[in-house]
Formats: sequence, structure tokens, C-alpha cells
Amino acid sequence: MKSVVALSLLTTALGAPTQSVNHRSLLGRSSTGTSDGLGALESLFPISGASTGTSTSDGLGALESLFPSSGTSTSDGLGALESLFPSSGTTTTSGSSGDFSSLFGRATTDSSTANDVTDNTGCKELTFIFARGTSETGNMGTIVGPEVASDLKSLTSNKVAVQGVDYPADWAGNADMGASGGSTMASLVKQAISQCPNTTVVVGGYSQGAMVVHNAASQLSSGEIQAAVLFGDPLKAESVDTLDSSKVKEFCATGDPVCENGSDVMAHLSYGDDAQTAAQFLVSAVGL
Repeated sequence: MKSVVALSLLTTALGAPTQSVNHRSLLGRSSTGTSDGLGALESLFPISGASTGTSTSDGLGALESLFPSSGTSTSDGLGALESLFPSSGTTTTSGSSGDFSSLFGRATTDSSTANDVTDNTGCKELTFIFARGTSETGNMGTIVGPEVASDLKSLTSNKVAVQGVDYPADWAGNADMGASGGSTMASLVKQAISQCPNTTVVVGGYSQGAMVVHNAASQLSSGEIQAAVLFGDPLKAESVDTLDSSKVKEFCATGDPVCENGSDVMAHLSYGDDAQTAAQFLVSAVGL
């Protein structure tokens, strides 16, 4: 099971949009000849028989060992993937490369799907609507969405309704800059307010999901959402429509290839470490 989750996390990182999505150049390279964004990831995950002229079992080619066809294989699966991301042996801050196993943590215990709004489970003081990243499971994902929701419940004594955004979250959606999920998120915000006029709606998004938040906000009126938290946001340089900058918190880890054109793919998978800070920000921003 961990091997499957590991592959899902890697797919999420590889499928993430780059900061250059503003220019619709998802796999572009810089004019200096050095790789940036997703282009840089190619060097991190070389495929066997690539144009380098050498054959290697490293990188994406090594992922085959996660799902061996022979029952006699001694490959550990998760261990094989961990070898692609060796620990530096030092204590790191959020966004730095480290022990791959730390990425699982709470992400495997909290639900990747939440439907309090669509199921109309009852009105709560706060409503949290979240858009997952590319290829993540459920409608909340596993990297950071469920963890923020869990921390919000703890901070508010369970006075929060949680809803994930059901949208494709596929690779093609990166080029649409959030359009594939923006209208769905906007509709969920309106539905939450219609069902519970006294609830306060806050939103969040990770990677492609952060672009969904930007897109949804452009379709909403002032006051319909009260605060937002964004993780690994390709549109970090842009404001969130209808929200004052003091009501928006961006999390961009050092080296993240998506929000700052870095080259550390592990940084883009590290945002679970920021969940509690994000939840505290949302609670403070709306005065709960």
C-alpha cells in the first residue's frame, strides 16, 4: 500500500504545473540553457535509454521495481523509491530534501475525501473547501488538504464543515490554470452559503488546486470567501480576487520547482509540515 501511495506522491510532483504556467510554457527551459520548473525534473528522474546515450536504472526507470512482475523479487517497493530521495542526514526545514518516509505521516490516516457540503451534513461555524493537486486521490488529496482540515477541527472544537472539490486534477488541467475546477469550487462556496447563511467560508488549494482557488475567486463576489491558504502555488505572484492580501497566506517551500522554479521535487511534497500553521492562519483571519 505504501508503494502505491509513494508512486501517487511522485506522480503528483511530476504532474504539477510550473510557475511559468502564466505563459503557458509548462515544460520550458530558461534562455541560459539551464532547466527550470518541470523541465528541471527531467534531470532528476532520467528514463532509461534517454537521449543522454547511456542506459540507467535510476530515476523513473527505477519505478518499475516498485511493482515487480515476479513473485520472487526481493525489491522492497517503498525502499526502492526511498533510494531515489536519499536523506541528507541533517535536520531540515519544510521544503528541504529529507527522509521520504516522513511524507506519509498523517496523510495516510486522514481521509482523502470530504463531502460535508454536498451531503448537507449540517451547518458549522466554519466551512473549509479545498482543491487537491494533480493526480492526488479523493477530492482532498493526501499531501496537505486532509491535514489542514484535521487541524481546523482541533482548533475549532469540530465547528468546521469540510468539502473537497471534485474536478479532474489531471495533467491537462495545468494548462487551463484552474479553469477545470474553478467553477466547481465557486459553486460549492455558493452552495455552502445557501445551505448555511451564517457559516464563514475559507478555502485552500495545493499545486494545481491553488490555481483552482484563483479561478474560483474570480467568479465570486466580495465576502463570499473570507480567507485562503495556498500551497506550492504556480500563480503565487498574483492576488486572489475579492480577498485582501492579509487574508491570504502562500506557502512556497525553498527549492519548490512549481512556485519558485527550484529543482527540489521533494520540496513540492513537503507541505504537510505547514498544515497546522495554515489552519491557525485561517482561524485567526476570520476571528474564531
